[in-house]
Amino acid sequence: MMRKVLSVIAGYAIFAVSSILLFIVTSHDPHQDAPMVFKIATAIYGVFFSIVSGSVLQLIAIQKKLILNFILAFVIFLLATISLVTSKGSHWTQLFAMLIFAPSSILGGYLKNQLVNKNEVAN
Repeated sequence: MMRKVLSVIAGYAIFAVSSILLFIVTSHDPHQDAPMVFKIATAIYGVFFSIVSGSVLQLIAIQKKLILNFILAFVIFLLATISLVTSKGSHWTQLFAMLIFAPSSILGGYLKNQLVNKNEVAN
């Protein structure tokens, strides 16, 4: 049970830390509007790290079911919703998290499982 809880925490940490680092390194305020090019780059970056977070969750949890990925997606969605309601300024980052990044964390678990299944069949 503890391994499953830790897997969700690790998945969220990967997502959150990568997001924070993006805005620190680029000196952008996530609650201010940004140029379209930066939004597109952020979407690609966020999808990548969301997929990584879902994959790492599966590796730590050592399971094939996606229930923990759905829990991770819910946590991302919930915290983005809370931020959306409580923050001022532009909300594009929260909307990306809710509508793009949360589902991508489920995709990460699915892709990790498909890769493992493919390797098991090949052996």
